[in-house]
Amino acid sequence: MVSYVLAVISSIAYGAADFCGGLASKRSPLLAVVVWSQLAGLVLLLIAFPLLPASSPVMMDFVWGAAAGVSGGIGVAWLYRALSRGVMSVVAPVTAVCAVIVPLIVGLGLGEHPSVRALGGVVLAVIAIVLVSQSGEKASVTGVPLAIASGVAIGVFLVCLARSGPSAGMWPLVAARAVASSMFVVFGRRELVPKRESVPLLIGGGFLDMLANVLYVLAVRQGMMSIVATLTSLYPASTIVLARVVLGERMRALQQAGIACAIVAIVLIVR
Repeated sequence: MVSYVLAVISSIAYGAADFCGGLASKRSPLLAVVVWSQLAGLVLLLIAFPLLPASSPVMMDFVWGAAAGVSGGIGVAWLYRALSRGVMSVVAPVTAVCAVIVPLIVGLGLGEHPSVRALGGVVLAVIAIVLVSQSGEKASVTGVPLAIASGVAIGVFLVCLARSGPSAGMWPLVAARAVASSMFVVFGRRELVPKRESVPLLIGGGFLDMLANVLYVLAVRQGMMSIVATLTSLYPASTIVLARVVLGERMRALQQAGIACAIVAIVLIVR
């Protein structure tokens, strides 16, 4: 029960982080947004480390963390690019659908056995994600191919984090952020200076993204990956609400129905 509540809160934080990252990417070079938001999250985690329980990671925890850093870094970069080019209320749900499929398949393949009710919630959650993607905008196809690729990469990221051991603490996230930041610094040295007006967005997005990562790791170590990842992938709901409130993007009846389905799916899974 607690793990699923953490996953829901994680999804809200992920959605808010994506909104901040998408807006920042409209104002600054993509790599600058990714690198500085990743570093901001890493700094937040390191500051919080003294408050976290003691941990004893092994080498494989760092390997899984590094793999998560590569896949997650690429996934976030593609996502921010897609969000900056397309309609947020379409790009975010498309990414989420693809992201949930990977850990769902892996979790079931590893022998997880969710209850029938929970599986019904998973199916309803996927339907919810599809419904909230129905914006009706003519420009909505822009960024969709990148959103699909991003979703697959983020799905791999979720699996890699879930494979780290319970005794690893948050060290896999440290490895992930260090690898991702280094990777983008190497490939984007000329595009690492953000514009001043985007700095609050990329720092806020980095903090929110790291908070979401921490909550996901805590959740997936207590619950089934197939279920936790599904709940986490409901993040488009908060992205859409923010896009509606801040940017004035329209929310159609189908999208409202999708959000309602998401709420019912959460109830089915966490009960």
